[in-house]
Amino acid sequence: MSSLRQIFLDTETTGLSAEGGDRIVEIGCVEMVNRRLTGRHLHQYLNPQRPSNPDAVRVHGLTDEFLADKPLFAQVADAVIEFVDGAEIVIHNAAFDIGFLNKELERLGRGPFAGHVERVTDSLLMAREMFPGKANSLDALCKRLEVDNSNRTLHGALLDAELLAEVYIRMTRGQGSLVIDSEEEGGAEFAVAAVDLSALELPVLRASEEEAAAHEAVIAEIDKASGGKAIWRQAMA
Repeated sequence: MSSLRQIFLDTETTGLSAEGGDRIVEIGCVEMVNRRLTGRHLHQYLNPQRPSNPDAVRVHGLTDEFLADKPLFAQVADAVIEFVDGAEIVIHNAAFDIGFLNKELERLGRGPFAGHVERVTDSLLMAREMFPGKANSLDALCKRLEVDNSNRTLHGALLDAELLAEVYIRMTRGQGSLVIDSEEEGGAEFAVAAVDLSALELPVLRASEEEAAAHEAVIAEIDKASGGKAIWRQAMA
């Protein structure tokens, strides 16, 4: 059975517009194989070579001074690509993060992010299908699915990637088959066989006189308690 390798990814940025020149200031990734976290992760703060929008700093708390001595995206691009290579990438509101990653790679003369991975899954679109008309931010999903996010006072790429992994597992925990996976559960596979019951004769066990009398006594009590409204007696009459 082939392994399912997934990477849960999040970024923090200087602002909201990759096309407008905003840059990535933090990237966080956690690895899951066959629905179990492996403990492997990638986490990097980045020097965006431009000031962050004050609104963005209020969200992630990463000041220009803090980021000044951090590596450039160009210096970590190979490590990022190597970490995500060939995996399914799960991102909450994927269009946002992918837009920034594509722009960073474009600056380096490299192809789009999706060309390095198996596929990209947007957990926000999944949540909107599961919970239509409801708030589906990561915080809202944590609350709804009982994922502890009490440490999330500010947005952080690695913490958010870890929370997203927990949310994803709870969003997809429904079992689609009655067959038990022998590798994941440590047991054998079981299949349900069809049985033809058409030739089977079932014995009819009739009540004894004592059982019939006891039953009639109970019915009489119910009829009396309901003021003669027992509908089965009316039907028999």
